[in-house]
Amino acid sequence: MKKILRYTLIALAVLLVVIQFIRPEKNLSGDETNGIAAKYPVPADVQAVLKVACNDCHTNKTEYPWYAGVQPFAWWIGNHIEDGKRHLNFSDFTSRRIAIQNHKLEEVIDEVKEHEMPLASYTWIHRDAVLSDAQRELLISWAEGIMDNLKATYPPDSLVMPKRGPRPPGRD
Repeated sequence: MKKILRYTLIALAVLLVVIQFIRPEKNLSGDETNGIAAKYPVPADVQAVLKVACNDCHTNKTEYPWYAGVQPFAWWIGNHIEDGKRHLNFSDFTSRRIAIQNHKLEEVIDEVKEHEMPLASYTWIHRDAVLSDAQRELLISWAEGIMDNLKATYPPDSLVMPKRGPRPPGRD
């Protein structure tokens, strides 16, 4: 029994060492060519909140903690960032159609109002990312202001997301 336990521990240690060499690509491009600030005002107070609570997962530049170089944490963090950018990427925001931009701002408002963002798994470690009520109101007002600007600038039908038909079987 002791032999099996010893071999299991050795195999586990070897596995932990080997996986350290399998690394996800880091989110460090920092390309802001189509960033939200390229077209819309982002006041300094809003930028400060976005920096601590949103940008690591929702831009093209993540500030990685020390443990992001250790597997399996690096995979978990990489998946977190990839998923966050898939839902909303402030770095490519203005490359999207106006209807999508408007919709993403609606989602920002809803997620912040409902305390869905930032994620609890992020704020558990990054305590400075826990938003106060005032910070939540600041982000909501900022997003609503941009949406008001869009409504004043574009025809109403251009701000509506097109209806999607039923999904083909197996695409859920």
